[in-house]
Amino acid sequence: MALDEPMQMFRKEAVLTRRQVESLIANGHTIIIVNGKVLKADAWLKYHPGGDKAIMHMVGRDATDEVTVLHSAETFQHMQKFQIGRLEGRWTNFLPPIQGGRFRPSGIENTRETEEWGDTSSEQSESPPPSPIFDSSDPLNDLRLRKHNASSHLHESSSVSSLSSEEMSEMSYKKKPSHIDTYTRQEIDLDLARYPALDPATQDDIVQRYRQLHTKIQAEGLYQCNYGAYLFDISRWLFLFAMCFICLHFERYCFAGLFLGCFWHQLVFSAHDAGHMGITHSLTYDTIIGVIIADFFGGLSLGWWKRNHNVHHIVTNSPEHDPDIEHMPFFAISHRFFQSLRSTYYDRIMSCNAFAKFTIKHQNLLYYPILTLGRFNLYRLSWEHLLFGLGPKKGPAWWHRWFELAGHIFFWSWFGYGIVYKTIPDARSRLLFVMISHMVTGPLHVQITLSHFAMSTADLGIHESFPQKMLRTTMDIDCPEWLDFLHGGLQFQAIHHLYPRIPRHNLRRTQKLVQEFCREVGIPYALYGFVNGNKEVIGRLADVGRQAAILAHCQKTIVEKEGFGSH
Repeated sequence: MALDEPMQMFRKEAVLTRRQVESLIANGHTIIIVNGKVLKADAWLKYHPGGDKAIMHMVGRDATDEVTVLHSAETFQHMQKFQIGRLEGRWTNFLPPIQGGRFRPSGIENTRETEEWGDTSSEQSESPPPSPIFDSSDPLNDLRLRKHNASSHLHESSSVSSLSSEEMSEMSYKKKPSHIDTYTRQEIDLDLARYPALDPATQDDIVQRYRQLHTKIQAEGLYQCNYGAYLFDISRWLFLFAMCFICLHFERYCFAGLFLGCFWHQLVFSAHDAGHMGITHSLTYDTIIGVIIADFFGGLSLGWWKRNHNVHHIVTNSPEHDPDIEHMPFFAISHRFFQSLRSTYYDRIMSCNAFAKFTIKHQNLLYYPILTLGRFNLYRLSWEHLLFGLGPKKGPAWWHRWFELAGHIFFWSWFGYGIVYKTIPDARSRLLFVMISHMVTGPLHVQITLSHFAMSTADLGIHESFPQKMLRTTMDIDCPEWLDFLHGGLQFQAIHHLYPRIPRHNLRRTQKLVQEFCREVGIPYALYGFVNGNKEVIGRLADVGRQAAILAHCQKTIVEKEGFGSH
């Protein structure tokens, strides 16, 4: 044993080349880079409390910043056991397999074979395969079959639609541009003009200053939770919950639903904190707190939320990968949804069918009505996660699913059976109570979508740094301090995306530091008032709706011309 430990340490410190890392990924290994260390996370993938998808989006990438801000120091230390080597020099990211990256196994070294693989492995792609954004459905099916046959030995991967917007727009210039090509190019050009350059020197400077800011935030104690602030939160919960039962006692069912909805609205903020380990910074304790709040009293799955939300934090506003903006057939915040993209999170095609085309055209008008029903969709997603066992079944989070199932039994016992069935006497009153209590939470769904729906969905590629991408795809909402209880920290989403584990009661203090950082590195900090932020979102939805109408008109005209020419 004494001889094995030095030998194991020697292997961990072995310097790996880029080509060796590529071969490991090609052979199906889950390789991520953290602080210059090469980690093989194969064994951890199915045990990760935050879900497997989040790790898969980091394969072949330098995940130092994402790992640092999303995990506790104890977890960070635990990761060292997966080290298999280290790197020398600056690492250039691969495109992860789940996003369409292709990797050469060992032995494919000569020029002819390298050309056949397209060299997408090292530089995102100089000759990438076509994208379904610009191709008809039949060629896409053929292309998927070809790619599956050529890369069946690779990781689980998405369709080739996972190429970056920048990459696809350059491909589209090789043939006659379509309306969709033009929209994509315009979005990319706008972002390239507004944000810092993507060259290594510029991005490295941003990352260095971002890490310095993180050190400063730690030194100022902004990761320390203000537990006294939660006393005010708990007092609001008790008041709203008590008012619900008082109204039930006096048979004021509509008012009871109003207070219960407000109770759920307030609960979400603390569940969000616990899901990010922002209260005690302990996985076990924060999970217990979060499940009690979300599952036992809210009827929603914290495990589903964590699996979903961690991916959202890593691939924010990516139409193919971010589940938080994948709301087809009801909403499309990017023209790229028009061509039925494949979601790598849900592992299905987001079909732009006739119903979707109708709703997208009118989505700016349907936005608020649909969001008032958002809670019902969260029930569906929660049940799907728990019943199908999508969370980890072993490892430190093995018990989470069973604890959550107990929580859902408890919730539907007191809410479904105890209140709706036993306490409320007739069907009409039951319907009013259920609908009011759920529709009252609508403003919460507006708050959640507000921070991203109006921001960029362009993918600038593998060279963009984590902090720049977060600030480019997320906005903050300006509001007076006395209204913080109503927004629950969700008004500081840009700051939260940079440092997810900072307790929400400290986000306002952190905001000033982040604004100073943005001025130093030249990244625009998106800050809108609540009303103006809503205008931006409605404006974006209306713009995409108009694009859908224009595209439909063009397609109709082409069909008519082809039909006329055939006679």
